[in-house]
Amino acid sequence: MEYVKLGNTGLEVSRICLGCMSFGDPERWVHKWVLNEEESRAIIKRALELGINFFDTANIYSYGRSEEILGRAIKDFANRDEVVIATKVWGKMFDGPNGGGLSRKVIMREIDNSLKRLGMDYVDLYIIHRWDYDTPIEESMEALHDVVKAGKARYIGASSMYAWQFQKALYTAEKNGWTRFVSMQNHLNLIYREEEREMLPLCKAERIAVTPYSPLAAGRLCRDWSAPTKRYETDQIARSKYDSTYEVDKVIVDRVKEVAQKHGVSQAQIALAWLLQKETVVAPIVGATKISHVEEAVAALSVSLSPEEVAYLEEPYVPHRMVGPIPYNWKI
Repeated sequence: MEYVKLGNTGLEVSRICLGCMSFGDPERWVHKWVLNEEESRAIIKRALELGINFFDTANIYSYGRSEEILGRAIKDFANRDEVVIATKVWGKMFDGPNGGGLSRKVIMREIDNSLKRLGMDYVDLYIIHRWDYDTPIEESMEALHDVVKAGKARYIGASSMYAWQFQKALYTAEKNGWTRFVSMQNHLNLIYREEEREMLPLCKAERIAVTPYSPLAAGRLCRDWSAPTKRYETDQIARSKYDSTYEVDKVIVDRVKEVAQKHGVSQAQIALAWLLQKETVVAPIVGATKISHVEEAVAALSVSLSPEEVAYLEEPYVPHRMVGPIPYNWKI
C-alpha cells in the first residue's frame, strides 16, 4: 500500500479510500443493494489487511447504520490511531424543521450523533455533503471551526459543489481565521470529467486533496453496461447520472476494456489507474460489495499508464451536464 499526505496537511492516508455507502440496511434506505453487517465487516477487515487506512461514510448512509457498522468493525479489527475516518453532514435525517442542512444547530447535533454511532471520540475528517443554499456560509464555517476546536474533528472537507461555492467557503474561513477545508470529494471518472474545468485547477492552486467518488461510475467502467447486477437494476440515482449519455460513454468504456486487455488487468484497474495518475487526486473513494472489489482497487496501484494510453482513454470524451453539485432550487 502507498500512503500520501492529505493535501496540505500532515495526515497520512492510503491511496485507496474505502467508501462505506454500500454498508447498511437495505430496508432502511433508498439503496436496496447495500450489504448487511456480517457481509460489510468481511470487506472492512480485508481492506485493513491490504493496508487501507482511509474510510469514508456519512450520517445519511442507511440513516446512520453505515456509521454503526464501520465503528464496530474498526474497534474490533484496527488500531484507531492508525486509521483515518471521514463522515459527512447535510442530508436530511428526519422529516420536519432542522432535519438536515448546514445550520449551526444541525452541524452540532449531527457531529455528536455520528460520534455516538461510530463509537469514537473524534473523526479525522468531517465533510459537508453538499452546499446549503438556505444557510449563510459564515454560519456553517464557524460551526465547523468550533467542531474542530472542540476536538470532535481533526480536519474538515467538502463534497460536490460548484467551484465558486468552494472558493467562497475557503475565502470565508481565511477572512475570519477559521479552519479551512483540506479536501474535496467530487464526482470524477473517465465518463464524467466536468470537474477538470474549474474544480481541479482550484484544488491544485489551493493545495486541496481531491478524493473522487464514483471512480468506476457505479460499475459502468468495469463491466458490460447492462450486466444484470442488483445495483444496476435498482440504483435509480446511478441510472439518472449515466444512462442518458450511454451512446457517447460506451466508446470510452470500450477503450478501457481494450487497454485492460493489453495490460492483462481488469477494467476497474485501468479506470482507477487513470484517476491515480492525476496530479490532484490523493485517493479515489472505492465502494465495494465484494472482497474482490477491494483487492482489485489495491491492485490498481501497480498499474502504470503511458501518456499515449491516457490520451487514448480521454480522447472520445464530450461535455456532460453537471451531476453532483445541486442547483439553486433543489431542496433536501
